[in-house]
Amino acid sequence: MTSHASPATPTTAIADPTAIGLICLAIGCAALMPIALGVSLTPQGLRTAAIFCLLFGAGGQLIAGLGNLLNHNLYGGTLFTSFAFNWVINWWALDNASRGQLADPTVVLAVDLCFLVIFLAFTYGFGFFSSLLMAFLVDIDLLYIARIWKHFGGGDWLGVVIAVCTVALAGIALWIAFALLINPVAGRAIFAFGGPVFRPRPQA
Repeated sequence: MTSHASPATPTTAIADPTAIGLICLAIGCAALMPIALGVSLTPQGLRTAAIFCLLFGAGGQLIAGLGNLLNHNLYGGTLFTSFAFNWVINWWALDNASRGQLADPTVVLAVDLCFLVIFLAFTYGFGFFSSLLMAFLVDIDLLYIARIWKHFGGGDWLGVVIAVCTVALAGIALWIAFALLINPVAGRAIFAFGGPVFRPRPQA
């Protein structure tokens, strides 16, 4: 997801925006946590979470996605940009829910299934960059599996799984962001990043 994951590009047009996207992702996840735990389901709570989803979840990750594309980082640009639009949907769904209007569950299920396929492929791809980035995607995979399972009648315990995955996603996002921001300043790996899980096959 970081610019160094695009070895064909020695220079970047702008500063690496990845940390912006990750910090904004963590803030968006934090706003969703009370709802995931069932303690802020009032209209006011839903609307409050919705605006954080729009500004930080969507806005911050759109900046990161477009910035990564500008830096010729296709992986980071694709992931962050698709995330940004998904967070717009989160804003829309929460804002509508505050008025008692729920999104159609069948359409949401179809999109969740599509996202799961996309994220599974990304999980494998990020394994060639860093174990931490792969863990980041594995957490997202588990979150979507829990969402889909819950749609098909899974127990209430899946809500706890979704909440735990949301907390873990925020934590991993912050760890990666701090690795990108603090490690270069400190001159040492205070926040470990981890090497690749997979190695590309040598060219014939």
